Amino acid sequence: MRQPTGFVDPVYPEHVCLLQKSIYGLKQSPRQWFETFSAYLLQYGFIHSSADSSLLLFHKESIILYILVYVDDILLTGNHEQTIQQLLNGLSTHFHMKNLGNISYFLGMQVSHTPTGIHLAQSKYAAEILNRAGMSECKPIASPAPSKLQPYSQSELSAVQSENFRHIVGSLQYLTITRPDIAFTVNKLCQHMHMPLEDDFKLLKRLLRYIKGTILFGLPISSGSLELSAFSDSDWAGDPIDRKSTSGYCAFLGNSLISWHVKKQKTVARSSSEAEYRALATATTDIIWLRRLLQEFQLNVSQPTRLFCDNISAMVIATNPIFHARTKHIEIDFQFIRDCIKSKVIQIELPI
Repeated sequence: MRQPTGFVDPVYPEHVCLLQKSIYGLKQSPRQWFETFSAYLLQYGFIHSSADSSLLLFHKESIILYILVYVDDILLTGNHEQTIQQLLNGLSTHFHMKNLGNISYFLGMQVSHTPTGIHLAQSKYAAEILNRAGMSECKPIASPAPSKLQPYSQSELSAVQSENFRHIVGSLQYLTITRPDIAFTVNKLCQHMHMPLEDDFKLLKRLLRYIKGTILFGLPISSGSLELSAFSDSDWAGDPIDRKSTSGYCAFLGNSLISWHVKKQKTVARSSSEAEYRALATATTDIIWLRRLLQEFQLNVSQPTRLFCDNISAMVIATNPIFHARTKHIEIDFQFIRDCIKSKVIQIELPI
């Protein structure tokens, strides 16, 4: 705590203002807490990750420690038990904190230890969403969305239903952290948050019925190969209203899914090749970030990351040095992917 600039009392320079509410109730409290906590870790020998500012790393000879901070929820891991215990003792003397032991629950995610690794799930959080939606006893269904979305009707929801729709869909966005199988459907629902229609509400109810039947689904993280690979795809003109495409992407570290992305493209693609090519560009940006993060974990990323694409035309556009007139309107993505291929950051291949 310190006096604000311009209000320092020369007689009592060490005094501060009396707050009407605790620091925890102020908007800047998380930032101030993070600065205080990270300052202590930096003095200890940690450094900030360039890929993720909330991740701090400690490397000294053969000792490696990692700390991930989310406000006042902290994860600590490393390869030297004695150093970890020393750090915990030092933190306990400076901050009021509690050691909860091995991770089992973190930010609404249940962490289960398995013989091959860990399993991340949000079954408790999913059950709360179903309960708030009044569908805790609904009949389950096998798929999150129909194979082909029908044209939307113009029947609008009431104000109460619209508010309930936004509340539930907003909650489902956090559920996608461990449920990539619902990411596409949640993305479709989020596109109609401003003015949901009756058909949007029906799609939401179908998704909730699917979640009811798959409430124990989660994300397995298993040990094995540490090779990074990725897949990209798109549905050309998939939106029946504005004919824009949706990009899809997922990245694997060995056999473990570690990153995925579903996003509607900003412009209308003139061909399936263009839609696939823009999906490649989106996937490449995430691969660059993942490679930088893995490098900080001291993993070898010297080899190009294999990026699988099922569209030969998009692959040709990415690797062909001749600039065609039909691709001049996507020049920025064109140059970006070409540079990544030349510098051996990615290597585009057809899926087997």
